Formats: sequence, structure tokens, C-alpha cells
Amino acid sequence: MSYRFSQNRACEFFPCHKVADDSKFNCLFCYCPLYLLKKDCGGNFKYSENIKDCSFCLIPHGENGYDYIMEKMEEVIKRCGE
Repeated sequence: MSYRFSQNRACEFFPCHKVADDSKFNCLFCYCPLYLLKKDCGGNFKYSENIKDCSFCLIPHGENGYDYIMEKMEEVIKRCGE
């Protein structure tokens, strides 16, 4: 389904993470909406001082990334209202 996948090969950073097969690299969530969930996002991240480093996380760019993020969006919306 096209609304679940978008790719921008013209982007100067494509792909922004090292992957084995960039034909399946999804750019739809270029900036991950789960970032604000901090440690509860479920991704592969680390903190460097007080900065969340998501450069090792491929969840938003993977084949099931859309479904994973949509499952977490209720929590994102809830936290935005706090």
C-alpha cells in the first residue's frame, strides 16, 4: 500500500542509516514521531549526555515500521496533551 511506504532517493542523506537492501528503505517517517516517547519508544537508541541518539534504529524505515509506529501513536498523542 503506497501510504505505508515512501522513498526519496533524491535526498542527499538517502539512506540515512546503513542497510543491506536500500530498495526496502522507507522514508515515510524521516523524523520519527516516537522520538518524544524517550525511553518508551521501543527503538534501538542510546543517550549521549542528554541527547537521544537514534542513529542505530531502523524501526521507522523497516518493512513493519508503519504498523509499529501507528500502534504507538495513541501514546504520542496522549503525551502531546500533557
